[in-house]
Amino acid sequence: MTKNKIMNRRRFIKMAAATGVLALGGAALWKFGGLGALRDTALRQFPGTLYVERLRQLVAADAGRGRVLMWEVASPIDQQMVEVRVQGAEEVMRRYAVTDERFTDDDIEVCQYATELDRLMPGTRYQYRITAGGAATDWQELYAPTGSESYKMLIFPDSQSSDYADWKQLAHLAWARNTDAQLFACMGDLVDNGEDRLQWTEFFGGIKEMQRSIPMAPVMGNHETYNLDWKVRLPEAYLSYFKTPSNGSKVFDRYYYSFDYGDVHYIVLCTQQKEIDAFKSGLVAEQMAWMRRDLKAHRKRWNVVLMHKDVLQYRINGRPERTEGIDEDNGRVWMPVFDELAIDVVFTAHLHTYRNRGHIYHFAKTPDKKGPLYILTGVAGNVRYPNLWIDHAFDEVTLPQPETDNYLTMEVTRDALEIACFLPDGTEMDRVRVTKK
Repeated sequence: MTKNKIMNRRRFIKMAAATGVLALGGAALWKFGGLGALRDTALRQFPGTLYVERLRQLVAADAGRGRVLMWEVASPIDQQMVEVRVQGAEEVMRRYAVTDERFTDDDIEVCQYATELDRLMPGTRYQYRITAGGAATDWQELYAPTGSESYKMLIFPDSQSSDYADWKQLAHLAWARNTDAQLFACMGDLVDNGEDRLQWTEFFGGIKEMQRSIPMAPVMGNHETYNLDWKVRLPEAYLSYFKTPSNGSKVFDRYYYSFDYGDVHYIVLCTQQKEIDAFKSGLVAEQMAWMRRDLKAHRKRWNVVLMHKDVLQYRINGRPERTEGIDEDNGRVWMPVFDELAIDVVFTAHLHTYRNRGHIYHFAKTPDKKGPLYILTGVAGNVRYPNLWIDHAFDEVTLPQPETDNYLTMEVTRDALEIACFLPDGTEMDRVRVTKK
């Protein structure tokens, strides 16, 4: 997508919003020639129907007892509430207050709201809806897991794109094949430019159905820190769109976080210290101290890390001076901590290539599979680097070059974590199993 096209589309969105024409995200209106907007406008004419956009579930610190809901509306609405009932019941079990989470970015005000559900009962299937006065949305599904059940998770690599058609297709197909998944993660570089509102609406378009029904665990990438002039800024839009669990930090709240789902404790790290250090420092040291405290406070059978930037350094075709090794900014810093804290799996992204490295311990491969399993998750958008990276000595599985998009699943049981990599057409390319000693 050229800069002129991006600017023209952004200008169109602003003009339409100012005249009250837009009900959908601008990208969808543009793509479908207004038909989608006409359909939704017609739906809003029915009395009692409340229309919201980008309705999404986000993980809470304990997914079995809580959940965060966020959504957008075309213009501010007062007196909103969220109603929750047990699935199959007619009576509303609980009503929750709504907070106004409006923010302005890219010169566009996003009318956004949120609520935090608590006191959920593990193992219970719920339904929720948003109400305002006499209007309401449709009922949506929500499941609170038990602390020991088996489940499936979807994992998406970088969705960063110049045109989000490939991302939308991959995400929709992955969800269609895995509607039994209970949560999903997006591994950072969700968009190409963190300030571009249009790109955010396109990103959310790929997970429109999925995010209503199961919770998302977002990971911050470096592209979330770029402004429209392609200069580094703080990740303002990312922090506004995703009300992730608080980490208790006064300086970097929600830049990194953790949560429990079933018998897995997930640690979501922020690897954007280079970008963020221009504004405030201390991110790595603070995360390291927090992670040690966090794992002492959360005793689960499995510990999984999600982080955007990778831990290894690759040689690059055409650049003989570039050596193979361990990444100095992330690998040298974090891999010893992962060894110390007995992390089971580390998922990374950023390089737009899928690599299964097997288990690494003390910066070396061991015959007894000691140390965490390291998976570089691949690419889910259309920004690809064909034949750029030269295979690393630690790589055990790579995808054929030039690579296409891929997604992953992780199936969690008490005995094992089983991770698989798939192409958009559902072809399985890799499968690996992690067990406890």
